[in-house]
Amino acid sequence: QKVTVEVLDHLEHLALVDFRDAEGVERLQKAIRFADQLREVNTDGVEPMDSVLEDRCLYLREDDVTEGNCTNELLKNAREKVEEYFVAPPGNIPLPKLEERETFLQGS
Repeated sequence: QKVTVEVLDHLEHLALVDFRDAEGVERLQKAIRFADQLREVNTDGVEPMDSVLEDRCLYLREDDVTEGNCTNELLKNAREKVEEYFVAPPGNIPLPKLEERETFLQGS
């Protein structure tokens, strides 16, 4: 199944992943082919699950705070922050224009 320019554009904006080169487009197409195999699985009569562990009793541990006052240290890991908050998604991936992507899709 071929990936259209519109689908590629939509996925890049959702995930902030750059599929600009032929290798990226091929990797996406392989992932789609792999996921398409799930359509062949017969799920008639199978009830949806909330969790794969829904038939087990899960024991929660106590939530004891052992460290604290490390906000500044944690924020050092942020690529971008506003006040004392991480900015997500970072939005640092420049996406190409639709016309530029058409050339990569034609070759795949």
